[in-house]
Amino acid sequence: MDFKSDKIVDFIEIFNSHKTKIRAFAGCQFLELYQDKNNPNIFFTYSFWEGEQALKNYRNSELFVQVWSQTKLLFNNKPEAWSVDKVASLN
Repeated sequence: MDFKSDKIVDFIEIFNSHKTKIRAFAGCQFLELYQDKNNPNIFFTYSFWEGEQALKNYRNSELFVQVWSQTKLLFNNKPEAWSVDKVASLN
């Protein structure tokens, strides 16, 4: 997500005020927020869901609508999202 420079603090406040609810949403097993080292306007959220249906349930929830309606106003460019399958994991 690429945010307007003057909206970064607003986004972090939105994320911080909702992160516990998102993480507690049924099916969410993991949630992190990353900021690009070279461009402070760029953020990535990384979440792990029990399955595609759990993610769909979240995207159709009132919580998502609330978070997204606030967040989308802050973008500098169109956001991108990917759903991926884990191929390998090393711990």
